[in-house]
Order: sequence, then C-alpha cells, then structure tokens
Amino acid sequence: MTNHFRKVLLALMITVFGASLAISLPPMPQQKMAEAGATAKAKDLVDINSASVDQLKALPGIGDAYAKKIVDGRPYKMKTDLVKKNIIPEATYKKIAGLVIAKQPKKP
Repeated sequence: MTNHFRKVLLALMITVFGASLAISLPPMPQQKMAEAGATAKAKDLVDINSASVDQLKALPGIGDAYAKKIVDGRPYKMKTDLVKKNIIPEATYKKIAGLVIAKQPKKP
C-alpha cells in the first residue's frame, strides 16, 4: 500500500466511526426541550396570562416561587415580558420560550 492510500483509508475510517458515534448518542436535555418547543403547536402552548400555578410549575425551571411571580405579574403583552419585568432570569426564559405564549383577551 502506498502512504497516500493509507492516509485516505485512515481518514475514511475515522469519519465513519465518528458518524456512528454521533448517531448513537442520545440528545442532550436542552436539545430535547428546544425540539419540543420548536414543534409545539399553539394549542399546546402554556398561556402565561391564564395558566394555573400547577401548569406553570410543569414548565422546566419554574418552581413555586417563579410560578407565583408569573401569576402576580399578569397581564403580559408578550412572553418576553417575563424577562423585561424581571419575573424570571433569561436563562430560565430560554428553557421555556418555545413552550409558552401570552394570549391577549379578545376584544368585543
């Protein structure tokens, strides 16, 4: 075998092995949440203007204290108000951004 052929063969083996590892590894929890948020339908989103404390606590990173702060800070024009009004930290908001909505009351 030539030296060049060996290098090409080694590179190919490394590529195939690396690809098989990437396929077999489970996604990280943050990736799962991001995928869930991206594929959530509007009817499945939690409305921060009307959700119960228990519904809010079901969101990742939201416990008793944050759920109470969310309820006490209502109404919200936009879901980003959670960060703008200092209700929750930005890191927590990033976990739930794809899972929540701030519905507005219908005008008669």
